[in-house]
Amino acid sequence: MNRTVLFLSLAGGLALTALVLGLPPLGTPPKPPPGVVVAPPAPPQPVTATVGSLTMTSRLSHPYIPTGTSEVFATVDLTGAEVPGAKRSPVNLALVIDRSGSMSGYKLAQAKQAARHLVSLLREEDRLAIVHYGSDVKSLPSLPATPGNRERMLQYIDGIWDEGGTNIGAGLSAGRFQLATAQGGYSVNRLILMSDGQPTEGITDDEGLTQQARELRAAGITVSAIGVGTDFNEDLMQSFAEYGAGAYGFLEDAGQLATLFQMDLQQATTSVARDVTLTFTLPPGTSLGEVLGYRASQTGNVVSVTLPDFSAGQLERVVVRLNVTDDEVGRTVRVTDLKLAYTDLIRDVVVRSDTSLSAVVTDRREEVLARQDKEATVYATRARSAVNMQKAAEALRGGRKDEAKMYLQQNQALFHEASAVTGAAAVAADVAEQQATMDEYDSAGSEEESRALIKKSKVKALKSFGRLGSTY
Repeated sequence: MNRTVLFLSLAGGLALTALVLGLPPLGTPPKPPPGVVVAPPAPPQPVTATVGSLTMTSRLSHPYIPTGTSEVFATVDLTGAEVPGAKRSPVNLALVIDRSGSMSGYKLAQAKQAARHLVSLLREEDRLAIVHYGSDVKSLPSLPATPGNRERMLQYIDGIWDEGGTNIGAGLSAGRFQLATAQGGYSVNRLILMSDGQPTEGITDDEGLTQQARELRAAGITVSAIGVGTDFNEDLMQSFAEYGAGAYGFLEDAGQLATLFQMDLQQATTSVARDVTLTFTLPPGTSLGEVLGYRASQTGNVVSVTLPDFSAGQLERVVVRLNVTDDEVGRTVRVTDLKLAYTDLIRDVVVRSDTSLSAVVTDRREEVLARQDKEATVYATRARSAVNMQKAAEALRGGRKDEAKMYLQQNQALFHEASAVTGAAAVAADVAEQQATMDEYDSAGSEEESRALIKKSKVKALKSFGRLGSTY
């Protein structure tokens, strides 16, 4: 008898025995004896994938969800690969400095000192253009950073003086023109904008100015924006960085400019990814609540989030609130599919990576709570607190200090609620930060102090949303 006939005979015999004895047919898991509780499916775990120069770790705040409709937070961490020193990328850089009348004295002196320090950090394979603007714009054309040219750059910086209004738009246009002269030879092209005031000349509306940032990005140029003092429009400067895929920084003291210029150069020269887009595809049963802290676009069931350029080791986090509906107890439901797409600057290729996040439906409330993901819960709570932090800043701007403190008190309640899941230690620093901010709001007496607090609060909010590497 050959093996096939023997196998079929045995299978038939087993099936007949099963029929006689009342056993389940082959391939069907046996039913548990009465009184035996079967453990539910193991909860889906956080998913980590490294494809190219970015690592993506995604997780759900609630791997187990109750029947009906429930709120779930998806958190996605993206981290740039560490790059050996030999991989440092040459950079085509434009430094655009506000030298309007309000920069007179200490601030302009510190800006010039910071620019000198930046020049000293360049290598011969780098290029730099220096642009300064008031009512008009003046430029030192883009030059390779050879020893002779670095000396010329230093002399040019010494000759910058304060004058006129604040024509940010003209400064951006001049920076773009200078970068374009050598852009084809560089994979990293970056504009660093510095300002201490509101746009008063040229293009002055936010929409027109942010459109310039969009156009710079579309042309392959990254824009970082640094605000100095307390008089600049922080929302506009943040928008420059967001639309320009760069970094945003706030400095109350211009004496720290050199540090931020150096940080931005480090980011530029260790860039590992650009044109980074994260896409959430929502299956039937899942709908979007909100993307916290990022501009997002939605077409049908597809939600897209544009992220900044990534340098080596840079971490950015995206938190999304989703509404999930399902009534089948024990079923594992797909909550969202994720797609990451970007240009890998190390390998000079376009990279795409796909994954998905799922949850198990249960009718046991205690299981939903017991299985809650602690890290995702902390990240989601921080993102939710950032919304209140922004509201508090706007209330303070309007002179409504009690209302501002109310939003911070709401944050204290949010973190207290989270601590029941995560433990008090996991959110202790967050609770302390909210209290410190509340104390600062209490003690702010002058308009200058209030303006500084507004800007500090918005920086804290950006970091709590997850903009960790792109906020200085």
